[in-house]
Amino acid sequence: MTGLTHFDGKGDAHMVDVSDKAVTSRIAVAAGYVKMAAQTYDIVAEGRAKKGDVLSVARLAGIMGAKKTPELIPLCHPLPITKVAVELTLDPDLPGVRIEATVKTTGQTGVEMEALTGVSTAALTVYDMVKAVDKAMEIGGIRVVLKDGGKSGRFEAR
Repeated sequence: MTGLTHFDGKGDAHMVDVSDKAVTSRIAVAAGYVKMAAQTYDIVAEGRAKKGDVLSVARLAGIMGAKKTPELIPLCHPLPITKVAVELTLDPDLPGVRIEATVKTTGQTGVEMEALTGVSTAALTVYDMVKAVDKAMEIGGIRVVLKDGGKSGRFEAR
């Protein structure tokens, strides 16, 4: 299990000990999308979804999801999150919604999982809010696009 920090010498899963790591400012940005039929896109863009304002509800869900990450991902550390921002952008070329989550903390481990969970939760909420008219929506492209802070330094996706 060389290089995989969530496994001990015996190969058993464990929570990584970060107590000796330096406290630094950390940021992570994740992105993803929900692709949908053109008619569904129009419903979202025009605010005609029966369940309400799709983008506002999904934004709040993404923020909540990021904050609850250690409750959902077994080996994630609970962190003092200092910022969560979730942006949802209508993209007629997709057609659908592009999602970006930015999470910040000052701590001993990064917030990549929180950013990914924020995007995932927002995407699932978009799906939930309009699934009555489009069960074939596609959630995809979820990935870390920026990570900075800590010993490993800066990472930017290309």
